[in-house]
Amino acid sequence: MFKVLHFLPQKKYVYLVINFRINIQPQVAALSKIQELRQLSQVDKYLTREWIFMSRPHKILVVDDEPDLEPLVLQRMRREIRNNTYEFAFANNGINALDQLNTDEDIDIVLSDINMPKMDGLTLLEQIPSINPNIRSVIVSAYGDMKNIRKAMNQGAFDFVTKPIDFMDLKTTIERTAKHLELWRDALAARDKLTSINNELSIADKMQQSILPRIFPSGENYKIAGTMLPARNVGGDFFDVINCGEGKIGIVIADVSGKGVPAAMFMMLSRTLIKGSAIGNKNPSDVLKEVNRLLVEDNLTGMFVSVFYCVVDTRTGQIFYSNGGHNPPLIVKPDGSSMFLEMESGVALGMFEEIEFKDQQFTLEPNDRVVFYTNGITETMNANDELYGNKGLIQAAKSNKDLNIEQFNQAIVSNVREFSKDVRQSDDLTCISLRYDGPASSKV
Repeated sequence: MFKVLHFLPQKKYVYLVINFRINIQPQVAALSKIQELRQLSQVDKYLTREWIFMSRPHKILVVDDEPDLEPLVLQRMRREIRNNTYEFAFANNGINALDQLNTDEDIDIVLSDINMPKMDGLTLLEQIPSINPNIRSVIVSAYGDMKNIRKAMNQGAFDFVTKPIDFMDLKTTIERTAKHLELWRDALAARDKLTSINNELSIADKMQQSILPRIFPSGENYKIAGTMLPARNVGGDFFDVINCGEGKIGIVIADVSGKGVPAAMFMMLSRTLIKGSAIGNKNPSDVLKEVNRLLVEDNLTGMFVSVFYCVVDTRTGQIFYSNGGHNPPLIVKPDGSSMFLEMESGVALGMFEEIEFKDQQFTLEPNDRVVFYTNGITETMNANDELYGNKGLIQAAKSNKDLNIEQFNQAIVSNVREFSKDVRQSDDLTCISLRYDGPASSKV
């Protein structure tokens, strides 16, 4: 099914629902049917390309002065281009990019380098909203250039990648940006239709979902799974998995204070700053310290975020971690026994300047599992005012220890929901699980 939604100027709505049962590409069929409808009705003046969802691929403008980048992008993205998922255009500086943006209404996403002749990426970023405020920008920055990354994010960039470009990371970033763009457009389309507070909560929920990773890195000797079940009133949980290189994986789980769109915006900023600060294999405590400093500097909302961040060396099983006021992860042994990771409680980020965070270390043994979670899990209550608590989490992990990591992770969240089935969910339920099979060279 193909659906087109557009607003009439009088705030009425036009819905076109078309069923296709012909053996041609859906996009071609959609555009063909729309052209037919335009000839038969007066809907044309209301049916703009901006709101024809799914009728064309996302068009990405790549702005970079390196001549080798264009053929490289076309080669690495050939499958997505062939599948009509993305279409690419290219410009070698900001001025040329503006010319294309002014003449091509189909451009959805701008992927721009920061350092370019004639007009740099930051200047370009300032100009884009005046042309089309719905375009999403992803910047390309030098490795570890947090000053420019932060400046770009403050100017409205959605995300960033670093040079040299890791194309797996780029694909994930573009996919997340495209998904966010689609959800954001849906939310905008519903904005005038909904008059209650549910409108804001719906937008916040979509923003929250759009930044969560959909694909998790995995290796010969480890697997990761993650689930976030949002509350109806939308909290601020988020998590991310960061490829730190050299067999190291960064895992962050966090919970932002507050609700609704402000919390969602603070959540997106926090997630971006953590990702940016984590690049370069810094100590986890340094990451939290840098993010705290940046959040405090621009925090006009009074919000804060509890964060647990760790780097897992998948070659050795070592976990290097630091905590900012978050719940301790649960280590689950192959026999079902478990223990909470010993750590300093720390202070949530965004509250106070010059906070020090402590680095700690733990070594996983073969077939250990680690459960990262937010307080929505352990603070769930049932109809008898009983707390799920640490006891419930420990029992759920033990009961499901033989499942694969995806099933194990989902089973924990499902167990929480079953415990509180007669009570409305009041907080996000977020859980990430890691299974470590031992050093790759020693695997049986």
